[in-house]
Amino acid sequence: MAWSLSFYPQLIQTYRRRSVTGLSIDFFTINVVGFAVYTLSTYLFLFSSTIRKQYASHHPSAPEPSVQYNDLAFGVHALILTVIAWSQLWFFGYKRESTQKLSMGMIALIIGSAAVTTIVGSLVYLQVDKWEALDIVYTMGYIKLLITILKYIPQVYLNYKRESTVGWSIYNILLDTTGGTLSLAQLFLDSALAGDLWVGTFGNPLKLGLGLVTLGFDGIFLCQHYVWFRGKAPLELIPESDVKSEPNQTNYGTV
Repeated sequence: MAWSLSFYPQLIQTYRRRSVTGLSIDFFTINVVGFAVYTLSTYLFLFSSTIRKQYASHHPSAPEPSVQYNDLAFGVHALILTVIAWSQLWFFGYKRESTQKLSMGMIALIIGSAAVTTIVGSLVYLQVDKWEALDIVYTMGYIKLLITILKYIPQVYLNYKRESTVGWSIYNILLDTTGGTLSLAQLFLDSALAGDLWVGTFGNPLKLGLGLVTLGFDGIFLCQHYVWFRGKAPLELIPESDVKSEPNQTNYGTV
């Protein structure tokens, strides 16, 4: 619930401001790609008989994928809202700075992800030895993992460069932190109930690692908003004469 609700504050804030200044186009673009591959891979795990048979042959002791219908529902919901958030950057006529562009690094990541998926799909289509449809789904999972690790960096850097979090909704981060904390708590609790906290926790390094990475970035955003840049206007809103006359000034007023 916390993770699902976390998509709404930014949409509402951007709509009220009629501006996308302070938002990283890289973040919102790659977020769409991430949830697209997540939703597609989840759908295939649930409804593709080929994928399910191949998964069962690889995991005879636990032939049923752990993906559930609520995972697909979350993915579809997240994909729809991330597409709407991305469209606010381009199609709503909101104020935007000329410097807000998709970076070459993010373009390379998107093209690289598409290229890798295409290559794996070609190997499967050509029936190259040991390559099967399940590998395509796994590839999309790895892409989602990479995107989750990298996607917050552009927004963190933009906040740092502007010395402000104005435009970036902190409620999104508070809800994300809540969801991440509860997810890790669930992992610890499940492991404890299984009788082995250590193995159960560290035996699922993907979930543990993603949870810790996400909470780490959430911690940075919280520090930027409430500590480092608290009450500071974005640098681009500060008159140049004020900056020149008071170069050592640290508090530029509240917004």
